[in-house]
Amino acid sequence: MDTSTWTLVIGGAIGLALSGFGAKVLVTGRAPASTSRAFRSVRETGLYHLLFGVALILLVAGTELPGEHTSIVTAVVAVLLAGWAIVRYRPKRRKEVDEPR
Repeated sequence: MDTSTWTLVIGGAIGLALSGFGAKVLVTGRAPASTSRAFRSVRETGLYHLLFGVALILLVAGTELPGEHTSIVTAVVAVLLAGWAIVRYRPKRRKEVDEPR
């Protein structure tokens, strides 16, 4: 396998892991404490990871699916999904606190 194939395999595996994690969080209603602290709710945690995982899977699949415009269409859909995740479900910002050291 060449480098581009390995990159696609790794990208697809990361996409599957993210979407699987997001689906698991949505189904069980539980997330690791370190992850859930970064989001407003468990639902937002799951949707954020699910949308990013599906977007990454679409990017990888779009390079291999047949069709003249398939890669462009899947890339546009992937960017829309990632944008939706960022705008709607992004992690909450940390407040800067000056603590004495």
